[in-house]
Amino acid sequence: MAKGFGLGFATTKPLHNRPPLKPGKVSPKSPVPANIRKPPYADKGNFPPWADRSQVHNEEGKRKMRASGRLAARVLEYAGSLVRPGITTDEIDKAVHAMIIENGAYPSPLNYGKFPKSVCTSVNECVCHGIPDDRALEEGDILNIDVTVYLDGHHGDTSRMFYVGEVDPAAKKLCEVTQEALLEAIKKCAPGVPYNVIGKTIQNIADKHKYGVIRDYVGHGVGASFHSHPTIFHYKNTQPGVMQLGETFTIEPMIVQGGIKCDTWRDNWTVVTKDRGLCAQYEHTILITETGADILTRVDA
Repeated sequence: MAKGFGLGFATTKPLHNRPPLKPGKVSPKSPVPANIRKPPYADKGNFPPWADRSQVHNEEGKRKMRASGRLAARVLEYAGSLVRPGITTDEIDKAVHAMIIENGAYPSPLNYGKFPKSVCTSVNECVCHGIPDDRALEEGDILNIDVTVYLDGHHGDTSRMFYVGEVDPAAKKLCEVTQEALLEAIKKCAPGVPYNVIGKTIQNIADKHKYGVIRDYVGHGVGASFHSHPTIFHYKNTQPGVMQLGETFTIEPMIVQGGIKCDTWRDNWTVVTKDRGLCAQYEHTILITETGADILTRVDA
C-alpha cells in the first residue's frame, strides 16, 4: 500500500465526542473447510507481491468477477443488517465468515499477511483494517465493514459505512460526502481516462467540505490477485497511465474530519487518525466497459 504525507485540515478543537477507540480481545480465527478453494496466501499467511500488470478479463473472467462482486455485496448487506448497539464486531465477523463459507467462497482477508479475521471492521477514528474483537458497538458509533470474497478464483472487494443507532449529524455528513465522492469518481471512469482523474474528483469534493483525504492507503487492481496494478490514489496526483477496457480495480476513498496523519496499532493492522478525527470509507470493485464502468459489488450487479 502506498505511503503519503500531508496534514489535511487539522484543528486543535475536539472533533467529536466519541470515547477513544481501544484494542479489545481477539478470538481465534474461524476454520475453513477443506473443500473451499483458497487463495495462494491462505495457508502460509504471507503478503503476496502486488502484480505489476492490470487485471484485464476475457468474458469468462468478467463473469467470475461479477459473481464474486455480487456475493461480496450480499455479504456486506447481511453484515450491515446485524449492526446495532451491543453487538460486537467479533460477532459480525463470525456471521460474515459463515455466510461466505456457505456460499462456497473464502473470506479473502483471513490470514492475508496473518490478518486474523474474515472481515475488517473500522469504528469511528479507525481509518481501515480494524480487527474484529469483543468491543460492543455503542449508540452513535459509525462503522465501516470491509468485505472481500474469493469465489471461483476471483476476489470481489467492497465496503461501506453503517450507523449504530442515532448518529451525530456531523458524522452522518462525513459518511454522505465520502459516498458521494466515490460515486462521482466512478462516473468519470472509462477506457482511456487517466487514473489520476479519480483522485482529482475525490479531492475536489473533500476540499469543498473542508475534509482531509487519507494518502497512506489506496485503491488497487483486483481479480485473480487480491492486489495489483493500478494503484489508485484518492487525492490529487500526477500518476501516469489510463484505464483499460476489461480491467477491474477498486476505488475506496478514506475521508476524515481533521488531519490525515495516521498511527498504526501494535497489532500491525489497525490504522487510526492521529488526531482522533472520525473517518469514513466507501468502496466498490468496478469493471471498465466500452461505455464507462460497471459497479460489480452491488446486489443487483
